[in-house]
Amino acid sequence: EVDASEVILVDHLSGKILYEKDADVKIYPASMTKIMTTIVVFDLIKKGETSLDEMITISENAWRMSQSGYSSMFIMLNDQISVEDLLKGIIIVSGNDACVALAEGLSGTEKDFVTLMNEKSIEIGMENTNFSNSSGINDADNFSTVRDIAKMSSYLIKTYPKFYEYYKEKEFTWDRTGGDPITQG
Repeated sequence: EVDASEVILVDHLSGKILYEKDADVKIYPASMTKIMTTIVVFDLIKKGETSLDEMITISENAWRMSQSGYSSMFIMLNDQISVEDLLKGIIIVSGNDACVALAEGLSGTEKDFVTLMNEKSIEIGMENTNFSNSSGINDADNFSTVRDIAKMSSYLIKTYPKFYEYYKEKEFTWDRTGGDPITQG
């Protein structure tokens, strides 16, 4: 017996479900949302619509997220930050500010970026998921299931093995504007 309310354990290579418990119950995905945020960015890189070295200008909205008390890479208003550093800020330090910065920088608005996230979730076969923002911050309209999160995670690993390597990094140092570099785990 597993001491968790919803569980799924899948063999990645075969896709065989080894164990599940309430795997289709809707849950709040929190920072698991960020997996889809990165998948959409990886797709845009693959299509040539952005690159790791493209510089994103930090909006007031993204900067305010860095001041909100949530996980952050501590971006500053009007900073110019590369897509790669923002991705690392999302993947390694769970930076909500980096999510908003990439969403706005690549799609114009976070709402437009979220449309891409939901389209991708349908393409992957996520049947019980809806994203309402790029970070996973509390919103009743942001929901998923552990089965869908497993599908999304498997898609990321299979489709983007090169980018998946970011997920093994343990810390990230960002040479921020206006202060000493910040190293976070």
